[in-house]
Amino acid sequence: MEALFIGQAYIDVTFLTDRMPTGDEKHVASAYAISFGGNAVTAAFCCAKLGIVPELLATVADDWLGRMFLDMAAEYGILVHPRKVKTSSLSFVMPNNGQRAIVRCRDDDYLNPFLRLNLSGCRALHVDGHQADAAMYYAKAARKAGIVTSLDGGGLRSNTHELLSFIEVAIVSERLCEQMAFEPTGMLEYLKSRGCRIGGVTLGHRGLIWYDEAGTVQTLPAVVVPEDRVIDTSGAGDVFHGAYIYSYLTDAAKSWEEHFHFARAAATHKIQYLGNEAGLPTLADIAAIQVGKQASRTGVESGR
Repeated sequence: MEALFIGQAYIDVTFLTDRMPTGDEKHVASAYAISFGGNAVTAAFCCAKLGIVPELLATVADDWLGRMFLDMAAEYGILVHPRKVKTSSLSFVMPNNGQRAIVRCRDDDYLNPFLRLNLSGCRALHVDGHQADAAMYYAKAARKAGIVTSLDGGGLRSNTHELLSFIEVAIVSERLCEQMAFEPTGMLEYLKSRGCRIGGVTLGHRGLIWYDEAGTVQTLPAVVVPEDRVIDTSGAGDVFHGAYIYSYLTDAAKSWEEHFHFARAAATHKIQYLGNEAGLPTLADIAAIQVGKQASRTGVESGR
């Protein structure tokens, strides 16, 4: 195991429509995509697509959607350690003018305890706060073993404050700032106070504000793209997380600024495609964006 990702698995149904029907009417969407979903889950698939296949501790139901999810993971070579739930979780995602609305159907009533895995050889742990007990257990174990720990802080969870004390790299959303009544700069100070070595807040098309290993606050602006090429910003933050974990695993000696530049290019690619799977970048896609062959606007957003 090179890396372990922990989160809630979804099947995402993403569709484009010029309007939503109301009352007793029907309307036909112009396009749709069905894919895996969930913050840490999508990040894991991104890391695998780039070339380092992690293991995934995720919710799985014994139904046809659960079997679909396991088939998707098998296609990427991802070993799933299932935590059973009664029904699979679904997200209905509606991109619209650079934003997205999401309706979630989630089952997080776990039918069994999480698996205790051997972390030998593991070099990175990434969690999104779902499965709070598992996230806490593995964050503590990883820190004790000297494994880098990463958090996608998309929203306030039951143990966010406690969990952060075991997180080295915390990249959170504006939504979490709002929930905790912080401005982005105030959130950075809070993350520092919790002991996070690297911290940041994703700001959608405005990029990322973050602090480095020395505590210096800086901004990583988004890459500019024509509006007609922004298709679906959902999942861009998840791809950002998966890409910086991949970059770290590839060369831990690089600075986090370099890892985030790489991740920005990955998220830039994602927003030009409908659905999570279609938007996963290859190394060639990222390289093309980094050298300026492709202009886009990064939707680095998290929160599900």
